[in-house]
Amino acid sequence: MKIFPLTLLGCLAFALSSTASADVPLLTLNLKQTTVSGLSSGGYMAAQFQLAHADWVKGAAIVAAGPVYCAQNNLLTALDHCINKITSPIPLAELTRQLKDWSAQGLLASEAEIKQSKIWLLHGTADQKITKQVADTLYQQYQEWLPATQLSYVQDKNFAHHMPTLSEGNACNSSEAPFLGNCNYDAAGEALKFIQADLKAPATQSSGTVYPIQQQKIAGQLAATMAEQGYVYVPKSCEQGQSCTLHISFHGCNQHADAVGMAYVEKAGFNRYADSNNIVVLYPQTRASNLMPMNPQACWDWWGYTDANYANRKGQQIQAVVKLAQSLSSK
Repeated sequence: MKIFPLTLLGCLAFALSSTASADVPLLTLNLKQTTVSGLSSGGYMAAQFQLAHADWVKGAAIVAAGPVYCAQNNLLTALDHCINKITSPIPLAELTRQLKDWSAQGLLASEAEIKQSKIWLLHGTADQKITKQVADTLYQQYQEWLPATQLSYVQDKNFAHHMPTLSEGNACNSSEAPFLGNCNYDAAGEALKFIQADLKAPATQSSGTVYPIQQQKIAGQLAATMAEQGYVYVPKSCEQGQSCTLHISFHGCNQHADAVGMAYVEKAGFNRYADSNNIVVLYPQTRASNLMPMNPQACWDWWGYTDANYANRKGQQIQAVVKLAQSLSSK
């Protein structure tokens, strides 16, 4: 797998700055449909993003996360019943009312569009960071939106709090950087099989390239709480103009590239399927900050550290990632 700087010459057009080349896309790719995935805070973000844009984001794979809008724009609420303890009950009915209100206002996709989604959930029995009750509530939330055939919940595997893989990362019963679990379980593959139609076996050898993308130059102030640079894996076929799908994968807290290098980007498992299935994989990146906002673990915003719209279409990070996705497409 190769990583090239932004000065790569050829048929790819790169936006070197938001002012000098505002109309030039980052990559001129032919992308036709989108799915998302995420771990922990990235799981919360994947669910938020998919509900917000279910008109074009057709599926989500969510590992170790709770219901959308669980924190209700309050960090204390998040700590109270959205992570590793349930001090007070999660008000699922209240959360659902808010989401339905947003949908009616156009701040989420329509209920009809959401009902066309496919959602794959995973929670490990050894996960001590997200309780089973929290994960179960996310499953219950989706049961109110989707037919049973479009919803899968894996909850019987002895996984700790991490992204389970076939052979990458640390022991399956431990949760430590880079938060990949050597579990002899292909979570990325199982997820993609459910949310993407007719998934082919992974390629035996990679032909694609990991490119850096300038997040803040593309999305401007909307990406102020994100890292300057993100990454995208592009199979050779997609780079040459073949019609491809886009998969956006959100890392977890303390799993951004500044903390774990390219571990999540290269080893989470999604790239293995990209070449054989014509999938471009976008890996947006957050950044750690101690003040304004207080986000020392570089989590995605699922409790409101950007603003009160963090979980709908007006959310800064959601808007920023939309711009990143749009920048990759020639259409």
